[in-house]
Amino acid sequence: MPTAPHRADPAFSEADLERLQALLDALPAPLEPLDVSMLDGYLCGVLLQPEPVPLSAWLPPLLDSEGRPTPARVDDELLALLRRRHKELNVAIAGRQWFDPWVFELEDGDDPSETVLPWVAGFAHALDAHPALMRLPEEPLLEPLAALYLHLDPDDLEDADTLLEEIESLEPPADLEEAVEGLVSAVLMLADVSRPLKPSAASQTAGGRAGPGRSRPRQTGRR
Repeated sequence: MPTAPHRADPAFSEADLERLQALLDALPAPLEPLDVSMLDGYLCGVLLQPEPVPLSAWLPPLLDSEGRPTPARVDDELLALLRRRHKELNVAIAGRQWFDPWVFELEDGDDPSETVLPWVAGFAHALDAHPALMRLPEEPLLEPLAALYLHLDPDDLEDADTLLEEIESLEPPADLEEAVEGLVSAVLMLADVSRPLKPSAASQTAGGRAGPGRSRPRQTGRR
């Protein structure tokens, strides 16, 4: 008997994002959960680890940025939404395909780095909580990490002289579209280091890998 074709989860809608943020906001004090933009960057950092990070390890730093104990029971709807985004990003990263980062343009004319900063801060939070990626050889990580961390305040990058030197060699993005492309490209470059494709998979994705000039980010939402 033939099996039913796999049906992908629908893309997140504005209503889904608003519901996810509401569920995060409803977590009891003193928890300080990441907002939806930060959690998106955080999940990318989790998924770039060289070994899979289980839910029990990646969930607590997401629900509280200070690492306090999480509730004994987490809302099922919140968990379902988080798992859904985790899965969606994992499919894109594993297949080296474009994904739409949750970056929200608040005001027309905002500096691109300020707009993507929450996403990058979430990514950096993931590497603090799960440092295995940073234990890999430094050289292949430098270029993509610099492309992400150029949006941070240099004073936040302590004891990272080589990375700061690489950042200084880069031109800041001209606009938000270029900044968003830079996030996705950097994530996929890091995946090539920490989650290398098998030869057969690499040949299948080489012609269709998303990146600047091939796929364009959709219009960013507003919150």
